[in-house]
Amino acid sequence: MGVAYVVRHAKAGDRSDWSGDDRERPLTKSGQRQAEALAAMLEGEPIDKILSSGYLRCMQTVEPLGARRQLTVEPVRELQEGAGGASVLQLVQKFRGRNVVLCTHGDVMEELLEGLIARGLVARARANMEKGSTWVLDETGGKITGARYLAAP
Repeated sequence: MGVAYVVRHAKAGDRSDWSGDDRERPLTKSGQRQAEALAAMLEGEPIDKILSSGYLRCMQTVEPLGARRQLTVEPVRELQEGAGGASVLQLVQKFRGRNVVLCTHGDVMEELLEGLIARGLVARARANMEKGSTWVLDETGGKITGARYLAAP
């Protein structure tokens, strides 16, 4: 049995206010505070791997957690914007039996939740996904057997 902590990146500056490459858009000050609080929130949880979209705002969201755990944050394309919810499920399967943190974007999180709703694991009314929040997915044999929501810190 394993657990996947699927994190939506913390608060970043507004896309419309950012003139550079969107992949380089950083967290805001409140987003940085969320990232630190996320590391504290997951303090007692067993985590052996941290994967993230390579976008700066995602990397910055889980870097404090990586620093506390002395784990490298590994950028993977399966968590980038546009990768789709199925790519998260593939990572859960790939790392079955392990406890992994996966940091991604709102569009990927939305597709993942749609799939969990369709399978009866999440009630539509409870399918929250605010920035900085986490879905804790219980996994057995590579299949998701439960899902619970941790509100953004």
